[in-house]
Amino acid sequence: MISNWLASALARRNIHYGWVMVAVTFLAALISAGTVGAPGVFIVPLQKEFGWSTAEISSALSIRFILFGLMAPFAAALMNRYGLRNVTLAAQLIVVSGLLASLAMTQVWQLILLWGVVIGIGTGMTALVLGATIAARWFVARRGLVVGILTASVATGQLAFLPLLATLTERYGWRVALGLVCVMLGVAAFAVLMVVRDRPSDVGLRPFGDEGTAPLPAPPPANAPIVAAALGTLRDSAKSSVFWILFATFFVCGASTNGLVQVHLIPMCLDYGIPQVQAASLLAAMGIFDFFGTIVSGWLSDRYDNRYLLFWYYGLRGLSLLFLPFSDFTFYGLSLFAMFYGLDWIATVPPTVRLTAQRFGAERANLVFGWIFAGHQLGAGAAAFGAGLSRTIYQSYLPAFFIAGALCIFAALIALAIARPQPKSVAEPKPVAA
Repeated sequence: MISNWLASALARRNIHYGWVMVAVTFLAALISAGTVGAPGVFIVPLQKEFGWSTAEISSALSIRFILFGLMAPFAAALMNRYGLRNVTLAAQLIVVSGLLASLAMTQVWQLILLWGVVIGIGTGMTALVLGATIAARWFVARRGLVVGILTASVATGQLAFLPLLATLTERYGWRVALGLVCVMLGVAAFAVLMVVRDRPSDVGLRPFGDEGTAPLPAPPPANAPIVAAALGTLRDSAKSSVFWILFATFFVCGASTNGLVQVHLIPMCLDYGIPQVQAASLLAAMGIFDFFGTIVSGWLSDRYDNRYLLFWYYGLRGLSLLFLPFSDFTFYGLSLFAMFYGLDWIATVPPTVRLTAQRFGAERANLVFGWIFAGHQLGAGAAAFGAGLSRTIYQSYLPAFFIAGALCIFAALIALAIARPQPKSVAEPKPVAA
């Protein structure tokens, strides 16, 4: 198999196959995330072609965000039972099917079914859980950095393709832009098929950073029913206050990023006379800043107290959201917002994943994080619908931005309520400075 040959070739050069897993997953997540971010470009074209209101379109996106999150814990159970590659390929097939079918939609219920339910389930089958699973299984050292890299791919993918999609939509229509997304998903699926494997032992390796010589323990049996495994994890983790604090802060994270800015910033910029392509470029600039910000966050989370990192991340994000309405939407004001907000777009994920692994163990980290991520997407869904409702009723998005900024300040404060971790983490083989 190509993976075994590649692992042997890389081993002769002292390169661990885990980094190939990171590279391919980065590519797949980058392209898949473009599917999640694309509808922000299509809101206005859909309004013009079909006469749908912002609230109607936002309801479909809200359902997608919620399913995207609620699928996460079940996706982790699916990966544990059927393998990373199989689940990822199935997810990409579902998403492509939904996108292709949506090219012929004419009714708002079809939008809700395809962009809400089908794509919500398909994208939710991988989401951020895929990156958390790879970091936990393939890496002992540099786990925070890996989470940072793979998280950056998700957030950057949601934003980086927007200028291209906006240009195609403006010149050729939204269907051409959607067709390009399908082609890119096909490329990602081929890369996953060729390279992705479930565990280091599949290619005769130990996890990166594991210098032990004792035989690796066999993977825990994954024959429990999917629903039972996911709900059992929720039942156990819900007994911990740490779980609920992380769930609440991630709810705010989703409400202040995916649900609000990703979906509604472009339509809000149009309200202030900023062209769609220029507004999409603003989001792409955020994606560039986010790429570096999230990777640095992963590096920091390996070295510093993750609770204080969350405090600063949420606090600074809240201040940037509160600043935006006072920027007058000038080039300087929006550039300043894009820089500070972009650096913090999803920098909260690496410390959240590390805290999850520390408190609940590496083997259950992906399942527990799946439920925490469900909170993220519940927040995104609430903000996507709430901001659309605000625009429909009050003819303004500003109330939604003020509320999101205040929620971020609240999240910053409750992050400090997490008790200091024990001297020896259950997720690492030696003490960590976190």
